[in-house]
Amino acid sequence: MDETEFWALVDGAREDAEGDPEEQADLLVERLVLLDPEAVLDFARHFEARYQRAYRWDLWGAAWVLLDGASDDAFDFFRCWLIGQGREVFEGALHDPDALAELLDDFDEEIDGDAEDLGYAADEAYEQLTGLVMPDLGLPPAPEEPEGTPLDFENEALLATRYPRLWERFRGD
Repeated sequence: MDETEFWALVDGAREDAEGDPEEQADLLVERLVLLDPEAVLDFARHFEARYQRAYRWDLWGAAWVLLDGASDDAFDFFRCWLIGQGREVFEGALHDPDALAELLDDFDEEIDGDAEDLGYAADEAYEQLTGLVMPDLGLPPAPEEPEGTPLDFENEALLATRYPRLWERFRGD
């Protein structure tokens, strides 16, 4: 599976789920079980590589603004959700996290920003196909700390300055 096929699966499931992250995860599992196990492993490698790429302080700051706070777990689930938004939003956010203010059409705090189940879709599909737990993907280990310079998430003035467009759209009163 190449990158284009990976994103096509992600986008197709998101569109058919009408943006609901839980439904998107379910649809993704349904579509992955139609593939062979090696293709599911390829999908998992693509997903995990992007998940690790998004482990950055500047992106965590953007998640903090969007979600009005983001614990370690919340940021993990946010990164899954961000991948689930598709290539344009994902790559745009990595290029400029503040650009999420324009990249996101809608953002419903009740359902958006949290897509834990997307992170398990390939595992579930692989297990359904093979009856086995997904093997090691052969990727480098995840970094222990996010990339970049840590931010003081409790400093609202700093966040408003660092993410002016996100702050204005999602936190401005």
